[in-house]
Amino acid sequence: TVVGFAISLLFHTTQTEACPPSCHCRSLGERGGLRVDCSSQKLTQVPALPTNTKRLYLQNNSLTSVPPGALDSLSTLEEVKIFDNPWHCDCHILYLKLWLEDVSAPSLVNVRCATPAPLKMKPLRQLTGNELGICKRLLPIKCLEFFWRDLILITGAVITLILVALALKFSKKLVCQISLHQYKRRSCLLGKH
Repeated sequence: TVVGFAISLLFHTTQTEACPPSCHCRSLGERGGLRVDCSSQKLTQVPALPTNTKRLYLQNNSLTSVPPGALDSLSTLEEVKIFDNPWHCDCHILYLKLWLEDVSAPSLVNVRCATPAPLKMKPLRQLTGNELGICKRLLPIKCLEFFWRDLILITGAVITLILVALALKFSKKLVCQISLHQYKRRSCLLGKH
């Protein structure tokens, strides 16, 4: 029993160490995982969260967006509350919207935009691509590399086809000239006999 208690204490300590400083973490006991409460902490960004988080509370903070990939490690998440944050609903909010649709669609009900002004108080789940506006960031470099590579390949293929067509045209003309030359030679030979 002493060994069991020591292992339990070590397990609880390990979980506590993984808890972000601005949050309160509690083990969910037999169910496993953690209840991570980061609500009402004036957070401006999502802290690094334990991967075994099952319940996450981020409501009533100062969060405006979530960086892409920031929540992807939370594969065991069952509940999330992120309402009452001043979400800025531009193209950067798309990650959060799609993540919530996949992980916890009911959470989207209470999440509302704070800015820009035309979207104030609009539920995040109702946002459309037109309302998110045009993202000003450029295509990733790799996409541009593929674009230029493909453009060069297409241009090379077109030039090759043109050259082949010209070569065929020239070769037909040459064949006709050779044939005509041979025909004239035969006529001349036949006429001499």
